[in-house]
Amino acid sequence: MVILGTSRANNHFVPDLFEYRGLKTFNYGMSGSHLFETAMLLELMMERNYKINTIILEADLSLSNEKRDEGTTARYLPYIHHSSVIANHFKTEKEFSLWYYIPFYRYIKYDSQIGFREMYQSIIGKPTNHLNNNGYYPLPSKKGTNMKNDYRRLNPLKNKYYEQIKQICKSNNIQLITVTTPVCENVKGMDYFEKVTKLYPEIHNLENLVQGDDYFSSCGHLNDKGARMFTQKVLLLFFKDQ
Repeated sequence: MVILGTSRANNHFVPDLFEYRGLKTFNYGMSGSHLFETAMLLELMMERNYKINTIILEADLSLSNEKRDEGTTARYLPYIHHSSVIANHFKTEKEFSLWYYIPFYRYIKYDSQIGFREMYQSIIGKPTNHLNNNGYYPLPSKKGTNMKNDYRRLNPLKNKYYEQIKQICKSNNIQLITVTTPVCENVKGMDYFEKVTKLYPEIHNLENLVQGDDYFSSCGHLNDKGARMFTQKVLLLFFKDQ
């Protein structure tokens, strides 16, 4: 099983708790990403013949746009000549020709995101900390954090990248469980999550599954204690027979 989504996947699902129930799991949530990058990542997994039975996809706030995140997509650019998936995914971007045909352009423009240091460490095979905790990144509690968010301007779209993810899962016989994940109680525009499930009835609305500021690192991200509680509840909801 793999976890896909944004930081709200990366910080919210604890693979060790799934593994304890016999579910081999890795959390591939990407901080700062959008569904643009998530769909590309899943395509890459299929290109490389990953054997996946189940995907848990966090798709809530990211449904509101079809943009790419510059910082996240920059990490894929070093491999644009090595993967048709990456090249095809970027083909409609206005800078594609510069990325693809001008040597080192992508490294110069995105040095702070790609970094020659990171590239060198990858070449020599130095392990990355992204592998720690099976991909899960635990967040600490932060006393005094302003627990407020405003989602009133957000509206979910009939998102082409979510549709692509669904189609990939259908074509490869992968069970797809799509969820929204918790936010703190003091949020304006909470009806956003109702709009999500109205647009996509198959999405499970779990935004209120964990309540109380003590379980949050910020308004949109659970701390480690909250993530462990959330993961346990997800296991009971979807994997109680495991």
